[in-house]
Amino acid sequence: MSPPPAEPFAWAPTAEQASESRLRRLLDRLGCAGTDELDRRLRAGGAPALEWFWEAVLEDLDLEWRAHPERMHDSGRGLPWTRWWPGGRLNLVDNALTRHVRARPGEVAVVHEAEDGTVRRWSWARLGAEVEHAARALGALGVGPGDAVGLCMPMTAECVALFLACARSGAVVVPLFSGFGPAAISTRLADCEARVLCVSERFIRRGKPVRLLETAREAAASAACLRHLLVVRDPGDAGPPAELATPGERWYHDLREASPRAGGPEDTDSDDTFMLIYTSGTTGRPKATVHVHGGFPVKAAQDMAHCFDVGAGDRLLWYTDIGWMMGPWAICGALTLGATLVLYDGVPDHPGPDRLWSVVERHRVTVLGVAPTVIRSLMAHGEGPVRSHDLSSLRVLGSSGEPWNDGPWRWFLEVVGGGRCPIVNYSGGTEVSGGILGGNLLTPLRPGAFAGPVPGMVADVLDESGTPVRGRVGELAVRMPWPGMTRGFWHDPERYLETYWSRFPGVWVHGDWAEVDRDGLWYIRGRSDDTIKVAGKRLGPAEVESVLVSHPAVAEAAAVGVPDPVSGEALVAFVVPVAGVGDPRALGEELRELVAAELGRALRPRAVEVVAELPRTRNAKVLRRVVRAVYTGADPGDLSALENPSAIDALRAVARGR
Repeated sequence: MSPPPAEPFAWAPTAEQASESRLRRLLDRLGCAGTDELDRRLRAGGAPALEWFWEAVLEDLDLEWRAHPERMHDSGRGLPWTRWWPGGRLNLVDNALTRHVRARPGEVAVVHEAEDGTVRRWSWARLGAEVEHAARALGALGVGPGDAVGLCMPMTAECVALFLACARSGAVVVPLFSGFGPAAISTRLADCEARVLCVSERFIRRGKPVRLLETAREAAASAACLRHLLVVRDPGDAGPPAELATPGERWYHDLREASPRAGGPEDTDSDDTFMLIYTSGTTGRPKATVHVHGGFPVKAAQDMAHCFDVGAGDRLLWYTDIGWMMGPWAICGALTLGATLVLYDGVPDHPGPDRLWSVVERHRVTVLGVAPTVIRSLMAHGEGPVRSHDLSSLRVLGSSGEPWNDGPWRWFLEVVGGGRCPIVNYSGGTEVSGGILGGNLLTPLRPGAFAGPVPGMVADVLDESGTPVRGRVGELAVRMPWPGMTRGFWHDPERYLETYWSRFPGVWVHGDWAEVDRDGLWYIRGRSDDTIKVAGKRLGPAEVESVLVSHPAVAEAAAVGVPDPVSGEALVAFVVPVAGVGDPRALGEELRELVAAELGRALRPRAVEVVAELPRTRNAKVLRRVVRAVYTGADPGDLSALENPSAIDALRAVARGR
């Protein structure tokens, strides 16, 4: 439920934070007193208002164009197929690299810390040289404009160089989760007909090698389209290199030096495809969202500037993987804005529970982004690991991926941020290129809240008939187009229209439950397909999970609805306990009563199951649909996004013991 209007805000900006923010500068440029006025003008102004707003954004971001656009957008084919910056020509590399190499070549562009403690720092000039070397290597393998190139690596400096080199060459980069199995990789490579797969030979997790090349070889055997594996060896790896098995396997560091000099960046149109990001579904093959040079990079930079206040003096660390949207988002946004991109290639609690905080201190991170699950897991170690490090460099905290619970949000705010750093909550998705809702440095906040729609996003909350609602849960929707919206699903336009545009005419329905309170703050209440209906009440899982994690013995929780012969659906919850908890059955019963006391007797869970872990993606999002399916014995659908398949066995053991 929404907090009552009288509840005090947990964070409010200082006069300095508000007045010096990039969002304030944009609003002044537009002549708007605040975000509410901007939102009203966009809603009332239609297409001319979009032209007015996005022209100001381009000026604020100071993007470089090879040919300036004739206008801001064209919806002549209908809103789902809106083209942005028609007539404009630009390449991601022009704005994310070349202009910074020219202006400040010696400043640090990328910092990469591996789990073993190895640190590398690349200046803008070094990054420019590395991207040219990477483009040489790709060119030597025959990669040209329009060719798809898979990128299956952890977040390393070489990963950034190859990502940018694809854009520089006019190729289409296909980021892939570094924890994927062979089938998940081959399915995606075959779908986009990739010619080359860039893959790390191996990397370290919790002190043990992960031999990614072996996985890639299995995947390549099933992807007939693939011609080459471009194998990247970690420069700090002292172990013996693998033996390359076929002529199609080539060492990246050899090829990039031996190849002829690469030409300049391709002269790409703003609507030329530069990236496909695959998302998983409950059934069927994964879908590839199509992103263009004038879409995803612009949206990433705009959100980063106007929500997170990132600029050239910042150091951004977002804990993620290249295979999830936030990996490319961090690369495109931070580098376009001239910020230093900090990469941590490891887990946040190895070799000790203070590892993430030590990385923040060591590299003077100013903007830190994590998923709420990361904070919930690190909370279990107490405040000591945080307070043992100097985190005074931080000025903005970010979060994405899932709804917050009250306690972890406050812990992040007070313990990590010292009460002075805003938590910029951020929610959108792969198909959006960033956020629909976001926080900012102007709006006071309560736990888990969003300030409102990201500037430029004309969002709404709709009931079953498409009528806007306030003060109760409804479908999150967007009424006007924006630059970052996917240009459809790869070779499947009908699936794109059915997924987002079929519910209400001319309205994008995102698939999240949202709510707006009487003070105008927005909340995400979970995925609409995660909704639980118990005793006639529609219930978001986050509401139950907030109660469960408030118990000191609970580190994480997931709530799902399961079939019930009497009520139609019953509530079942799963919790991961903190270390040292005794009888799991006793804890489960105690938690059932806690939920009943907080939410009402009618909502007491049928069961609260104690498990060692919950199935999650690399960016720490808990897959409730998988929890529900495994527990009920149904088909869990696509499991390729799972980071921890062992969680499935734990759930099956619980299901058998019912």
